[in-house]
Amino acid sequence: MLLIPAIDLKDGQCVRLKQGDMNDSTTFSEDPAAMARRWLEAGARRLHLVDLNGAFAGKPVNEAAIKAIIAEVGDEIPVQLGGGIRDLDTIERYLDDGLSYVIIGTAAVKNPGFLRDACTAFGGHIIVGLDAKDGKVATDGWSKLTGHEVIDLAKKFEDYGIEGVIYTDIGRDGMLTGINVEATVKLAQALSIPVIASGGLAGITDIEKLCAVEDDGVEGVICGRSIYTGALDFVAAQKRADELNGGDA
Repeated sequence: MLLIPAIDLKDGQCVRLKQGDMNDSTTFSEDPAAMARRWLEAGARRLHLVDLNGAFAGKPVNEAAIKAIIAEVGDEIPVQLGGGIRDLDTIERYLDDGLSYVIIGTAAVKNPGFLRDACTAFGGHIIVGLDAKDGKVATDGWSKLTGHEVIDLAKKFEDYGIEGVIYTDIGRDGMLTGINVEATVKLAQALSIPVIASGGLAGITDIEKLCAVEDDGVEGVICGRSIYTGALDFVAAQKRADELNGGDA
């Protein structure tokens, strides 16, 4: 089970939002690269970056901070990034910079042809981020709810050749109310590619619940507000996950 620390970037700083609200953010560090190093030294095996400004602008905004993070840790662990990725040139540039995975969210839903082209051009590097509420997919920084069912879309994208799906329950994100394990498992069981859980991680109990369903295809979990507030001890949680799953992930 991968516990993946999130570094959400807003105006070059590491922040956390509540339910995707750019006006409700908490700054945890003004040096995202140093934060990345902190999580690497704590034993993280992958990092999750989000260009929050980019997600709303529809184009990269925090590229300098992202490059600094990749320069800091990119040779040692994989780094994945979402937010504002809407064209193949942007993907190519980020991968050339040393990024391991690019996460496509809104653009995958609105422009499936772009996602298909991305999978063709950059196979092995494309993950889809599906943000949902009550089983329906949301787009545009969660501001718009579509009529698409999560599972239907995920299966369609799986056929395109994506590497995995990050599933976020947006009703829980940043609220520390607990992962929606049931919905995450339901999605993972419908797919043959890995699913990464996201949204609402509250503490060690959530980690234990996710470890219990790892065989259903839940590969990891994004750790956000919980590891910044201290609600979850990252080192202890990864150790517990390894114990439950019989060794290193």
